[in-house]
Amino acid sequence: MARVTPARRVTQLLLGLLAYALSMAMLLHAGQGGMPWDVLHQGVVRRTGLPFGVVVGALSVLALLAWIPLRQRLGVGTVANVVVITLTIDPAIALVERAVPDPGVAASVALALGGVVLNGVATAAYLGVRLGPGPRDGLMTGLVARTGWSVRLVRTLIEVVVVAVGWALGGTLGWATVAYALGVGPVVQLTARWFAPRGLVAAPRARASAADAAPPDAPVAAAAGPRPGEGGMPAPGR
Repeated sequence: MARVTPARRVTQLLLGLLAYALSMAMLLHAGQGGMPWDVLHQGVVRRTGLPFGVVVGALSVLALLAWIPLRQRLGVGTVANVVVITLTIDPAIALVERAVPDPGVAASVALALGGVVLNGVATAAYLGVRLGPGPRDGLMTGLVARTGWSVRLVRTLIEVVVVAVGWALGGTLGWATVAYALGVGPVVQLTARWFAPRGLVAAPRARASAADAAPPDAPVAAAAGPRPGEGGMPAPGR
């Protein structure tokens, strides 16, 4: 397996986060229902009147607090996620609105479905550099590591809970929200093999010796999805 350089990891991280913000904007502008976390963001915006980016940043901090019982570790990618998404989501929304100012039915469906796929790819891309998950995906990887459940199952359960709370607060719920909640997990798991040859989470300590003894070309973590392991993401060179 070819060595992944630090420059490649940083580039993949930043492009993944920018693509994530763009996917959020696509789903929001489609008007068919936001992604589950954005249903929650919308609900908080409607209750407080705060700007969308500010709400995203504030809820990112709250999500980090939930890492404590999961023993997740803060990484460079975690900080980058909070900063990049918070600062670029409003410009991304403006960009999509300018590109497709008044989407019809076909354009709205294309934006929504494209947003779901792009979000899954972006998630796999920035998690795959193993510089630390974002605040929300840290919940996913932490639960995967602690429970041994699949990415698909854990991601879907989280999204269902989040959209229920967001809808109760007044967020917009639509068919695209359901499509995202059910479809993004499989997209992450499928595309992880492109961006995360070592998996999305670290291998368990108990099995580390077996992994070290494996041939160099043997997979340490299943390409189809993460395996149970330590709560934190390994830092560069670890």
